[in-house]
Order: sequence, then structure tokens, then C-alpha cells
Amino acid sequence: MPKYDFTYKPDKTPMQEKTAIVLNTPFAQDVRKGLTDYPKHLSSKYFYDEVGDKLFQDIMAMPEYYLTDCELTIFKTYKEDISGFFQGQGDAFSIFELGAGDGKKTKILLKELIVKNVDFDYRPIDISQNALQLLKASIEREIPEVAIKPLQGTYFDTLADIARHNGKRKVILFLGSNIGNLLHPQAVEFLKNIRTILNEEDLVFIGFDQKKHPQKILDAYNDQAGITEAFNKNVLARINKELGGNFDLDNFLHWEVYDPETGTAKSYLVARKAQRVSIKTLDLTVDFKQWETIHTEISQKYDDEIIKWLADKAGLEITAHFSDPKDHYRDYIFKRKTP
Repeated sequence: MPKYDFTYKPDKTPMQEKTAIVLNTPFAQDVRKGLTDYPKHLSSKYFYDEVGDKLFQDIMAMPEYYLTDCELTIFKTYKEDISGFFQGQGDAFSIFELGAGDGKKTKILLKELIVKNVDFDYRPIDISQNALQLLKASIEREIPEVAIKPLQGTYFDTLADIARHNGKRKVILFLGSNIGNLLHPQAVEFLKNIRTILNEEDLVFIGFDQKKHPQKILDAYNDQAGITEAFNKNVLARINKELGGNFDLDNFLHWEVYDPETGTAKSYLVARKAQRVSIKTLDLTVDFKQWETIHTEISQKYDDEIIKWLADKAGLEITAHFSDPKDHYRDYIFKRKTP
């Protein structure tokens, strides 16, 4: 496993060269709000830049991070069944993948659809333009038969683009238990928004990490090699690099907690000592007390009862589900519930 250097390295780029940074960008606005709120918080979507993308690839390769292997096992075991659902009655369709990342798992299904000579195109969506460029290049290299049309944006922003789709049947993928980054009320609202853009034959395919032994969950987000720590701290590194911050990353502790009652895992950055941080581009000074926290991420875990409740609240019905042999992880297929 790689080791990561958390030594603070000041950004020596002259401030006059940072004029491209616009103060009303979502990143700048969210950083200002998150670090002036109580308690402090920063969104996990800002983990992802070129460095963060690579760190997340490393996380998915960790032995502790069981989610990727579980979903890969499901896809390899049930690729014919899953692709059969996607194929439907044989009409052309588009696959939209929210938070596509490197597409490693999705490629299994894409290859199966190509083998079956199915008429489809692939439209990966990700907040990271870097991730999309790498994914497009790898698809064109490995599966050149796939028509790929990437779209940059957040899950919520791109739903409107999906709604304006050209009339083909839609299959919407949301893998890796990314839905777990949303609290239940947010997840219901998100699924309701998806429901509004679904036609009768459209499908939604979502991965849900299941409740299991609490220690296994904690280990997945707190590996010994420090990869998850580096990923969590990358939001501070981005503030330093892009907004002229002077966070000393060594002054913050990566901390993970899990509540087995609610199924909620939370990630924090905890101030090891009292300190003052300045963010020049925002003209902002932030004071931290010793042991004060910045909440950065949630990772929700599920059981059948919760998933059925989410679907009912959102106006969806479960068509099928697939599980790994240990039932640590499940992929569900939903369609629009008819009145």
C-alpha cells in the first residue's frame, strides 16, 4: 500500500496568477458557508480533482474497501440477467451513469451488451472533468463499439439534461452505493426527481451497501495505509491550491464513526490543536478550537425495509435485486410506480 505525505507545502503561485478563480463559483461559496457554519462542514463532492480521482481509485483497490469487489462480483455473476433487463423489448436506449468514475464495473455490462449486439449509447456523468476524460479514453480504447457521450455535472444538476433526452428509453445507473452520500430525506427527494423524468419503460439501477458488522464498515473508511485519510484531507488541499488557503493538513485528524442503529457512517476532520487558518481568495479567516470538527461525508448503509421505504416514498417499485454471496451489497432495479 502506498504511503502519503501530509507535510504542508505552501502554494507559491503568485496571487495575481489566480485571477481565474471566481468568487461566486460553487466551490468558493460552499467553502465560505461550510467553514463559517456551526458545526463546520465541507461537501464530499469536493474531494474530487485530479489528485482526488487517483486517491479514490486507490481506495477502490484496497482490501478493506469491500464495496467495489462486491459489486464487481454481482456484475460478473449476473451480467446476462442484468443486461437482459436493460435490453427490454429490444428498442434502442441510452445508459446514463451518475458519478461514473473510472467505469470499471460498468464496462462489464457494456461488453455484455455489445456481445448481444444491443442498440444503446453510454452517457457517463461525473463532477470531475478529469475522470470523464480518462473514462472516455479507456472506453474508446477497450470497447470502441460503444458510443460514449460524457456529461460533466453533479447528480442534481444533470437530471434536467437527462429529462431533455432525445426520446430514447433510459436506463439510469447509480452505482457504488453513491446514494449513501445522501441522508434519507435527501435520498427521497433525489429519487422523486428521478421519478419525474422516467417514462413507463425506463429503469433505474442503484447500488446499496447493506448493514453488516460495524467493524467491517469502519475498516472500509479508515485503512491502515492512510489512503482514505489522504482522500478526506484532499478537500483542504484543494482549498490551499485553488483558494489560497494555508491549512496545515498535519493539524487535522481523519476520523470515522458508524452508528449501527441508523446505519450512518460519518467522516470528519478533527483539529488537533487550536489554530487560525486564512483563505486569501475569500478574504476569510477561520478559527478552530482544539478538537473542533469539520464534517465531510456520510455513507449510509441499508436493509430491505429501508430500501422499500425509500422506493415507496419516491413513487418507485422494485423490479429485481442482485446480491453478492455474503449479502454485503445489493443492486436494485426500479421502475416508475403506476397509480
